[in-house]
Amino acid sequence: MLKTIGNMFRIPDLKKKILFTALFLVLYRLGSFIPVPGVDASALRAFFEGAREGGNTLFGLLDLFVGGNFERASVFALGIMPYITASIVIQLLGSIIPYFEKLRKEGADGQKKLNQITRYGTVGLGAFNAITITMWLTNLSGGVVPAPGVLFHLTGIITLITGTMIVMWLGEQITEHGIGNGISLIIFAGIIARYPEGFIRMFQKIGADPSYTWKAVVAVVLMVLVTAAVIFVTEAIRKIPVQYAKRIVGRRVYGGQSNYIPLRVNTAGVIPIIFAQSILMFPATIAALFGRGGGFWATLQRWLSPGAALYTLLYVALIVFFAYFYTSMVLNPTEMAENMVKYGGHIPGKKPGKKTAEYINNVLVRITLPGAIFFAFIALLPEIMSNQFDLPFYFGGTGLIIVVGVALDTLQQIESHLVMRHYDGFMKKGKLRGRSS
Repeated sequence: MLKTIGNMFRIPDLKKKILFTALFLVLYRLGSFIPVPGVDASALRAFFEGAREGGNTLFGLLDLFVGGNFERASVFALGIMPYITASIVIQLLGSIIPYFEKLRKEGADGQKKLNQITRYGTVGLGAFNAITITMWLTNLSGGVVPAPGVLFHLTGIITLITGTMIVMWLGEQITEHGIGNGISLIIFAGIIARYPEGFIRMFQKIGADPSYTWKAVVAVVLMVLVTAAVIFVTEAIRKIPVQYAKRIVGRRVYGGQSNYIPLRVNTAGVIPIIFAQSILMFPATIAALFGRGGGFWATLQRWLSPGAALYTLLYVALIVFFAYFYTSMVLNPTEMAENMVKYGGHIPGKKPGKKTAEYINNVLVRITLPGAIFFAFIALLPEIMSNQFDLPFYFGGTGLIIVVGVALDTLQQIESHLVMRHYDGFMKKGKLRGRSS
């Protein structure tokens, strides 16, 4: 392991990418401590502490994705969520509106236009979120905003939108010049930054109440086991064997080799959970803003709060739905079958063409369901851990899947750099292998 880490810094290009990524992540974390003008950070922190003690997990989930920036009222309080939401909307439109579908198929030029549209969408969603947050802050008691008014609203909205655009730019720069996906790494950095504080709170609880020790031990063991399970399922694949026909050219025989199509159990990754959370969090946030006086909004907030029966039912249903929806967008069995015929391949025992496409589709249906159910359970895990083990931080859910997925993807990219230059990777055989399901 130490030798491999040393090899990473012996490759000038890889070293440059790693240092560039680290520098921009540090800049992101430094910016996370710059407060929005006009907000009393200590009063806001006291509100969040009271919300946690009162069992309000909505604000905790909102704060998770931005690495505590929401709680600190940082200029990066919106984080990268407007960009992610805009990207999700554009992807959905790509399967509904012909114009977006056409752009998606145009290659680099089309992708450039889609990226530009996504940026405009990010500004619009960021503005809406910024207006909502500034209104919410002014409605809080305890002097969170000592001088509410037009000037605070205007300054706060401009600051939050600017912060979102800076975070988006940092992510794009990491993707282009660094290692790994910049947007994912920014979310990763924000989530990881919350864990040390959470463990400190856990030790403080043990110090205040020694009987809490056994709960903490069991919780840590479960955290290790769950993390291992997420890694296993994330890397799990179903191999479909493919046989290629032999071709005789003169005295030489070409082809005839066997290969396989790797189908991931979790093809959609973390996307279904993000989709589901974005859909449910929007009305819940609006309800939290207007539900302080009771009535319909207060009832809606109660129904859509994490842990409520309706929230849980809708959450699981949306995760399963989007798992199938996104998988169908990413993988097209008909195209896969046509490509096999084009290159002289076939699945043993299956007729080329329609029968092959039906077989691949059936396999996808069978492996997607257990993967979606598993990740739905992981998505509900923070609520379970909080209720059963009284954890002072959020473990599981989207955060855990993002951390595992980003870590594995980044390691795979580093691995490819090492192997290309004939260095040993983190695995003896020079690559991170998926597991067969």
